Amino acid sequence: MSKNLFVIAGPSGVGKGSLIKKLISTDLNYTLSVSATTRPARAGEVHGTDYFFMTKQEFDKCILENGFLEWAEFAGNKYGTLISEVDSQLALGKKVILEIELAGVRQVKKLRSDAKFIFIAPPSLEILQQRLAGRGTENPAEISDRILIAKDELAAQGEFDFVLINDDLAGSFERLLNFCELD
Repeated sequence: MSKNLFVIAGPSGVGKGSLIKKLISTDLNYTLSVSATTRPARAGEVHGTDYFFMTKQEFDKCILENGFLEWAEFAGNKYGTLISEVDSQLALGKKVILEIELAGVRQVKKLRSDAKFIFIAPPSLEILQQRLAGRGTENPAEISDRILIAKDELAAQGEFDFVLINDDLAGSFERLLNFCELD
């Protein structure tokens, strides 16, 4: 059932979001999984579209009932992928994409080892650093922190079925689409 489940990970700034948006806009059968969170909704965010907003008690109950494919705590809030939501999309014939961190990938592998695990890598750490700086969303210390995390993530590439070096968006997209369409 998981052959249409695609788990995508890679360092911050590598272009995962751009590739996923292009994949979804090219083939409407692809859908990005909506995560659950305990953090409050921000202005304009919609329950079920941006996140499934849950109380801490609801989230913890779901953990106890093994309701998540993966989950993690970050900055005092919990985030996770609901099995029920992924399975309902798969049952509709959708190709479900999870964009998650390395720790989440390892959790999903235990439950859905037949999913397709894709790692998006930069051409080099130097180029990744340039991309992060070019976004203008992080200060130099935050960029350094992200590069340190990226080194750990890059060391885990061997845990994935497919490693895509995002050196050129158009070419990388074609390689991603070709891999996703393999049976």
